[in-house]
Amino acid sequence: MISERKLIKAAAILLGMCICALSDTVIPAKTSGKHVSQTEMQKIYEEVKTPYKHGVILKPQAGKMLDNPNVFRWQDKWYMLYIMFDSRGYETYLASSDDLLSWKSLGKVLPYGEEGAWDQWQADGGPSLFTTEWGGENTVQEYGCRYWMTYIGGAKQGYETDPLSIGVAWTKDPGSASAWTRFKGNPVLSNQQEGVREFERTTLYKSFVVWDKKETLGFPFVMYYNAKGPGRERIGMAVSRDMLNWKRYGQDPVVQNGTLGDYGISGDPMITRIGDLWVMFYFGAFWQPNAFETFACSYDLVTWTKWTGDHLVQPSVSWDQQYAHKPWVIKHDGVVYHFYCAVGDQGRVIGLATSKDLKVAASVAK
Repeated sequence: MISERKLIKAAAILLGMCICALSDTVIPAKTSGKHVSQTEMQKIYEEVKTPYKHGVILKPQAGKMLDNPNVFRWQDKWYMLYIMFDSRGYETYLASSDDLLSWKSLGKVLPYGEEGAWDQWQADGGPSLFTTEWGGENTVQEYGCRYWMTYIGGAKQGYETDPLSIGVAWTKDPGSASAWTRFKGNPVLSNQQEGVREFERTTLYKSFVVWDKKETLGFPFVMYYNAKGPGRERIGMAVSRDMLNWKRYGQDPVVQNGTLGDYGISGDPMITRIGDLWVMFYFGAFWQPNAFETFACSYDLVTWTKWTGDHLVQPSVSWDQQYAHKPWVIKHDGVVYHFYCAVGDQGRVIGLATSKDLKVAASVAK
């Protein structure tokens, strides 16, 4: 018969193993940090607001839908990674532009996965390590002689059919319309892993990776992504030292909206740096009417203060009358460009709102 002392010792060993396992998969979050004052939040709003709807800048082929614009500059040209849905699932495409207004599709860069793969029918990618300086280079950074992408992958057909996980891919030339290389260890984050948190038990959605060279949290790479558990979609964090091996950061989401019993979305985070503030653009849906764009601010990448004033972009014209969501926001030559997925009388397309009326400026120039 096992003695009581041995049972206690065995229990202690098991408890220690559980604690070690948790620490290996979930990094404890920093204690609550400083919140951003409403005065500072108002200043950010005035800087980033885009009241002028420029119009639809990219449309799909008949019977298809576009989604998730991701814009960056590379070798004196603008590029956009975006998604096309063809009734079966998502694939990632590349477009180019000389002026951020007129876009030409170049081709597919992340196709469906192999038969039987975890990402066979969903491959929704966006660039990682985007330069976050507001009004800066607006480009993608090289790490390990590669340019990086994180993407949503899934094995089932349909529009974002659960479950979805996050994978990683890379390329040597982000301006080339050729297939990116998938990491063989994908998915890097999924709802099947040890340490999965309550708010991500159903599926994981779009991610954005910040290269924090100061390593504020002890890691250079910080990922934000929205995920779905019971009820709402909320935004959580993960961290990495090498872009391939990821650990969840904190047990709780960092941005959430709505009430626990109701369905609502806080999703598709995109982050920039304005002064001493990190600014997270994201979309909200259903905890207020329709789908719209808003933002939150942070001093430390962990404690986020949500903007509660007017939306940055919301349904207001025929081509975005249903949804105006999924932001990518940059500043270039004194103009703020807010790219987003618009759903209205032209289907699901890519729309653009700006801080200045570029149509008037163009007519004056003529």
